[in-house]
Amino acid sequence: MSNPIVKGFWDEPTGSWQYVFHDPETMKGAIVDPVLDYDPLAGATSTKNAERLLAYVQEKGIALVWILDTHPHADHFSAAPWLKQQTGAPTAIGEKVTAVQTLWQGIYNLPDDFPTDGRQWDRLFADGEDFMVGNVPVKVMFSPGHTLASITYIAGDAAFVHDTLMMPDSGSSRADFPGGSSAQLYESIASILDLPEKTRVFVGHDYAPDRQAACEATVAEHRTTNIHWKGNPSKAEYRAVRDARDATLSLPKLMLAALQINIRGGRMPPPEDNGRSYLKIPLDYFESR
Repeated sequence: MSNPIVKGFWDEPTGSWQYVFHDPETMKGAIVDPVLDYDPLAGATSTKNAERLLAYVQEKGIALVWILDTHPHADHFSAAPWLKQQTGAPTAIGEKVTAVQTLWQGIYNLPDDFPTDGRQWDRLFADGEDFMVGNVPVKVMFSPGHTLASITYIAGDAAFVHDTLMMPDSGSSRADFPGGSSAQLYESIASILDLPEKTRVFVGHDYAPDRQAACEATVAEHRTTNIHWKGNPSKAEYRAVRDARDATLSLPKLMLAALQINIRGGRMPPPEDNGRSYLKIPLDYFESR
């Protein structure tokens, strides 16, 4: 067994981190949470971010064996289908994605034949499932709270924790989306920070408050310096902080666009009779903040 080499790629417009990790012994690797670029003013998509990931994979000679989503994101589109088309690598997500699909099928009033069984991905991982990327062992940890379907990939000494934790100076991620729960998020963070203290924690977002964007801190650093976790808060104490913070936040500007793409595994809605796809926005479902 070996530990992975991890390369992070930051997308400044959405504050998103996407990753390539690989086994240095076999050069087999995986991509985590790739971003498909979207200009909301023009309604235009592009593959600039995904091309950066692919160029790195090709430059390093990495044999890509997985394209991994941690959950259906609310702030960017997934580039997983495009990368699969370019590389042939299979796509995967946690099996609870079906609950998110069902929830948002109702919000978008999608037709009854919209698939809510997760077939948009090649593999649905169960909690506790193990797989290998070369000689790097990867364990799937169900870690809900931010969404119903969120999972963490623990690859050797690296944990890709999606939108549970932020960098220590920013705390943790919000839990007020449909299906979110600050109580579940507390339990998920506790499980992540119960990993060995030298575990490298790679976050899903950073909004770079007065510093350069960062993506990595150890479990030990989060235990002692994370502003939402230091002092070992009780669940009630954590929830009070998290819920109060969430009540002040506007919804992500791309949420209503992104979720209808990401519950399809990163695919556009079916084209209409003119051959073009259209996004659908549910008016007055959410209250303005």
